[in-house]
Amino acid sequence: MTSWSGLHPSALPTTVAWDPAMTAYNFGPSHPMAPERLELTARLARALGLFDLAHVSVEAPSLASDVELQAVHSAEYVAAVRRVSADPTTPEPDRGLGTEDDPAFAGMHEASARLAGGSLLAAEAVLSGTAVRAVNFGGGLHHAARDRASGFCIYNDAALAVQRLLDGGVARVAYIDVDAHHGDGTQSIFWNDPRVLTISLHESGISLFPGTGFANEIGGPDALGTAVNVALPAWTGDAGWLRAFHAVVPQLVQAFEPEVIVSQHGCDSHKLDPLTHLNLSVDGQREAANAVAGLAARFCENRWIATGGGGYDITGVVPRTWSHLIGIVAQHPVQLSAPVPQEFRSYVRERYGESAPELMGDGVDTWWRSWEVGYDPADAVDRTVIATRKEIFPYYGLDPWFD
Repeated sequence: MTSWSGLHPSALPTTVAWDPAMTAYNFGPSHPMAPERLELTARLARALGLFDLAHVSVEAPSLASDVELQAVHSAEYVAAVRRVSADPTTPEPDRGLGTEDDPAFAGMHEASARLAGGSLLAAEAVLSGTAVRAVNFGGGLHHAARDRASGFCIYNDAALAVQRLLDGGVARVAYIDVDAHHGDGTQSIFWNDPRVLTISLHESGISLFPGTGFANEIGGPDALGTAVNVALPAWTGDAGWLRAFHAVVPQLVQAFEPEVIVSQHGCDSHKLDPLTHLNLSVDGQREAANAVAGLAARFCENRWIATGGGGYDITGVVPRTWSHLIGIVAQHPVQLSAPVPQEFRSYVRERYGESAPELMGDGVDTWWRSWEVGYDPADAVDRTVIATRKEIFPYYGLDPWFD
């Protein structure tokens, strides 16, 4: 891989995977995973000028081939997706295909393979040196396991990007998942691979699908300490979430020494999301993306692949959060005080009959307490954090209480 450490950050080439054909990933009009999320994000990002930056290349992904998909999925599963895709009237619910969460639809394989191709495009760009950072906001389908669909996810594009980096010679990859739901599929795929550190901050499985992701899930026998889970209590807001992130993630990323970071930025942690119970703002979600960017700059010579994920408030939250993500990946951050372009707001009004937000931020205070100020046993977030630190930190020679 090319070394970019001597370049000014504004010169870092960035790839954005996008094509309107990616909206073919469509489970139907009543399904929360509305393809309009992607179209609206691209529309807002373009209106903000993010697609026109000189160092940004917007590229249409190809469909991932069966051989590429089989890097993390079984051949039998890919064949099952193809069968159901060709004839949606013959679901295979034992593989998660044709269920309430993952309804069968004609062309499902091709639509899913295109989203997977977006994250493979990102990985290839980083490996080849044509980009140092990349984003596939249409990806982040982190629930898909090796042989089963789950939670609106058919193929696990994020896992495919991680595996492609490994196959391309990267020694260690850190995967950071900030979706409100546990990144169970990605964790399971790399459960026993010591080359991959999977970190997931999510609403506790006690109150939210998929019901997994507790502190004692720490990896397989050959990779103990490489699965990291921070199961946050329902209604955690910006301050608690950011405290938890900074009390766990930077320390482990520094100790693990990854060469590339792959991250999943589901924005369903927002307080307006209809499916979850966290209480974050767009401002807090933007700060999370900034934090990941900082880790990539400090430890990975800026090498970073970001994906989308969940997020079901499709007009007010998702386009703003992922436009912020694109801007941060491209080293051209959009200010929280910036106005949402009128052309976008007019489109939302005409197309959806809704009023889009006027500003790119929610106007909240995201101040958070550093872990160094001390552990509070009466605080549910702190209890979650110390549970994770006690499970994981000793594997890296770190003190759960003080490091």
